[in-house]
Parts: sequence; structure tokens; C-alpha cells
Amino acid sequence: MRHKRAIPNRGFRIADQIQRDLAELIRELKDPRIGMATVHAVEVTPDYAHAKVFFSVLVGDPQQTQDALNEAAGYLRNGLFKRLQIHTVPTLHFHFDRTTERAAELSALIAQANATQAKD
Repeated sequence: MRHKRAIPNRGFRIADQIQRDLAELIRELKDPRIGMATVHAVEVTPDYAHAKVFFSVLVGDPQQTQDALNEAAGYLRNGLFKRLQIHTVPTLHFHFDRTTERAAELSALIAQANATQAKD
């Protein structure tokens, strides 16, 4: 079975470009539900039909931000279509990424454990 030869790392390059362009496009949105959102990662399916967009929120409600971003996905996709030089712009699916939140919680727990140990 022969496979079509893919351009090496093309998916990663496109995901990276989508991440950078989305960061700018999201800043332009006027929806008050969208807090200070940061796009952490974009995973594009091999056929470029769908993209999972992982974000965190510094200020604002994560669920409201996720809802607002998913509602604005068509508008954001249209903005990407104007910026990207590819035939298929993926459908966007936004997901709240708790990684940063969990890291801060773990750091606080470690600091608390170290402080307790220092007392003993």
C-alpha cells in the first residue's frame, strides 16, 4: 500500500500558525464572557478538518469563556481562512486546559509542605 508523501511537520507548522493567529483574533472579540484567554496548544487532525484548541484563562470564568469561544468558532475560522494559505481551514473546538491551574495548585502544596517541614 503506497501512501501519499506528506510534507514533514506540516501539521505542526499549521497548528502553530493557527495558534498564533487565533491569539490575535481572540483579542479582537468583543464578547464580555471571554476573559483573558491564552491559547496553549492546537491539535489538528491529519485531514485538517478539525482542530482542538486548548486555552487557559487568567481572568474570567473558564466555562463561560469556553462557551463564548465555541460560539465564536465560525467567526474565528473565517478570520483564519483570510490569514492562512491552506485550502482547508479546520473546524475549531475550544477546550479549557487546566494544566496551568494544576501546576499552580501543586506549587502551593509543595511550598506549604516545605514550610511545615521547616517548622519541624
